[in-house]
Amino acid sequence: MKIIIVGGVAGGATTAARLRRLDERAEIILVERGKFISFANCGLPYYIGDVIKTKKDLLVQTPEDFNMRFNIDVRVKQEVIKINRREKNVIIKNLETNEEYTESYDKLVLSPGASPINPFKILNGEKIRTLRNVEDSVEIKDYMEKNNIENVTIIGGGYIGIELAENLRNFKNLKVTIVEKATHLIAPLDEDMSKLVYKVLTRNGINVILDNGVKEIINKNDKINVVLENQEIDTDFVVLCIGVKSEDELAKQCGLKVYSRGGIVVNEKMQTNDEDIYALGDVVKIKNCVTGEVSSIPLAGPANKQARVVANNICNRNTNYEGSIGSSILKIFNYNLGITGINEMTCKRNDIAYKTIILSPYSHATYYPGASMLTIKAIYEDKSGRILGVQVFGEENVDKITDILAVAIKMKMTAYDLEELDLCYAPPFSSAKSPVNLLGNSIVNQIEGLVDTVTWKEVEDLKNNKDILVLDVRTDEEFESRNYKGAIHIPLDDLRKRLNELDKAKIYLVYCRTGLRSYIACRILYQNGFKAKNITGGYYFYSYL
Repeated sequence: MKIIIVGGVAGGATTAARLRRLDERAEIILVERGKFISFANCGLPYYIGDVIKTKKDLLVQTPEDFNMRFNIDVRVKQEVIKINRREKNVIIKNLETNEEYTESYDKLVLSPGASPINPFKILNGEKIRTLRNVEDSVEIKDYMEKNNIENVTIIGGGYIGIELAENLRNFKNLKVTIVEKATHLIAPLDEDMSKLVYKVLTRNGINVILDNGVKEIINKNDKINVVLENQEIDTDFVVLCIGVKSEDELAKQCGLKVYSRGGIVVNEKMQTNDEDIYALGDVVKIKNCVTGEVSSIPLAGPANKQARVVANNICNRNTNYEGSIGSSILKIFNYNLGITGINEMTCKRNDIAYKTIILSPYSHATYYPGASMLTIKAIYEDKSGRILGVQVFGEENVDKITDILAVAIKMKMTAYDLEELDLCYAPPFSSAKSPVNLLGNSIVNQIEGLVDTVTWKEVEDLKNNKDILVLDVRTDEEFESRNYKGAIHIPLDDLRKRLNELDKAKIYLVYCRTGLRSYIACRILYQNGFKAKNITGGYYFYSYL
């Protein structure tokens, strides 16, 4: 059997290695138009920021090593420019000599990835760049080291844009601006949680401009002029991090099915509408495990899993790819952000009846040194309590908690299941009640009517309603330090003996620092005939808004 793979990196290279492990006799050809077949794509911003010291550290496999270990015919600096499905061959162009030749196949695997979006008339130049591969990162770093770069503007506030902003800020203390057209950073995040990211970036000297798209980029003497919708920026260097688009032109040209907005159509076996052609990675759209809708999820984890499925099916091992929940994590200076499952916007788009809750537990036992506050937002199915999506922010244990909850979402677990999870505990690592257990407890309390909750946005919307009052149950010292304007203050430990100061005709929106003491206060109020709601996230979350 002869197999041609178009593209390397996570999808193509992993497919090739798995194919060889399954079939020692297969003829496997991997065609890659770049210099490298397998590199750490996610490490590129950290190479620019000098966290990863050498280009060699980014290379997972060289063509020579790959050939030696797996007996793969690796052809770098070559590009498949046409697919002839009827003849079952491809036309390959040698990018160094411009020679074109034909190669036949029994099975064809498409893993060309996605290319950075550049909607502006001005193309990539020395001072205006996109970041896709090792060559890009080397050129960006070299240019900034050799020139007097002081100001850098990043267009786009997604994962790559934020990682790059941090690394450029740490690299010779550059002045960095992020420009984002949307009203908040990181599209998969809900807007309230994105405020935490915004605050950390600005605290670390990053200038963030939101809700302001780029109209034009102009070369202006020694500077670059970035023209926004309502202002202009002069900068030394621009990196476009707007997003990526599937490289599906080959598929379109040969008649494979492609979605109207891009992305090759594949079935659960990663087959296209041609049974001898498979596709995977950033070039395809895949099923979201929570909603069932198809979407682009350009992440290395799904690409590696799809590669295994492709190789298995080519070698007659019947395997299906069940989809993804888009689990991801991002480092933002001293903080980390984990995302898994779906957000509120996706719930609304799919008419899913949902509720949310925000917790601010500690990362491990508070009596052990170094405990830090986490913020966990969960989106769950109303009534059943099934976990649909989670966003976790903090300095420690973000990856662990996000990973646990990713398993919960994948396995369709509910809040009742989270309560029962038997997780590791020792003071340096967690608490006897893990933040995951606490999340389950809190959701179950809501489902079973022990407490009703309200968000800070709803508090703001209701602040002019005379029948609704805000109650702060923190200590005197906490209240005097900072508080919500207009709040009544009664410390939790004084609440029972001061109930006579409250009016049963009013509705009390209660907060403490994290939401735990205010929950206890709500239980006291409920059982004494008062109407009360717990403000989810507490004052700790409010301080970021």
